[in-house]
Amino acid sequence: MAIGTWNLENLFQPGGEAGPRTRDAYEAKLAALARTIQSLEPDVLAVQEVGDPDALRELADRAGGDWEIELAEPDTRGIRVGFLSRLALAGLEEVAEFPGRLAPVQVDDDGRTTGRMGRPALKSVVRTGGLDVTLVSCHLKSKLLTFPGGRFAPRDEDERARFAVYALGRRAAEAATVREFATRLLDGEGRRRALAVLGDLNDEQYAATTTLLQGPPGSELHTPGFDRDDRGDGARLWNLAPLIEEKHRFSRTYQGRRELIDHILVSHRLVGSVSAVVTGEGGDSVTDDPGERRDAPGSDHRPVLARLDLG
Repeated sequence: MAIGTWNLENLFQPGGEAGPRTRDAYEAKLAALARTIQSLEPDVLAVQEVGDPDALRELADRAGGDWEIELAEPDTRGIRVGFLSRLALAGLEEVAEFPGRLAPVQVDDDGRTTGRMGRPALKSVVRTGGLDVTLVSCHLKSKLLTFPGGRFAPRDEDERARFAVYALGRRAAEAATVREFATRLLDGEGRRRALAVLGDLNDEQYAATTTLLQGPPGSELHTPGFDRDDRGDGARLWNLAPLIEEKHRFSRTYQGRRELIDHILVSHRLVGSVSAVVTGEGGDSVTDDPGERRDAPGSDHRPVLARLDLG
């Protein structure tokens, strides 16, 4: 079984405010995305930044074969997470509301707050080899900051710092929301329940928001405790990032710097079944202005894919 995650970068049809300006640019984008999907051959791909559902259907047609598509509700910008799957998708459930004891977080200088994820995460269940595998697709708050009026540049350093704090607070709260959801799904049975959390986490492997998703600390991959039983194994998730070959261990290039911000985390039931983790092609260097790539083919992210031998 091959499961992956990919931010498709503003997958809108042409003609709108966010999509490619021309039909030719749109077709070039779909062709580049489809080539990558064909080369990786995923069974299930968690996708992010899907604008038009019809655009994802067109992408599936170009990738070839039979695909099921399921999508969560969009955010205020019109993008959403979902799944593109060759396996039947069942047990759909969205999660967006922060856990009960987590207070709303501030989002702007006017003091507005939110108590829910900007983009709901989406859960689905697939069955393969006699095993039910639960998958959660998510897209946490971006590190690329947006300022009042839709600006991508701050008026001054104080404004930049404040909005970075707002974004970090939202991303941390969203990570906690997904972690609480995963904890509920595992219910202490991670040794037998197959769960994978996949998505654009908008931070690197050892960032606080990313490690928060792992659950109980200890026994990470490539650590002395990994092969030892641990009382946290029932709730723990393992980030598969260390299994990616080092020279390919990045999913986006920002200002010329490579960073891995797209991740796959799996439960104890799955971690021993992973045979390989790879990243796909693509991912031109980006700046703080995402609009510069509006007509670019492909995506500014590289997909991350894990192959599992489930027997």
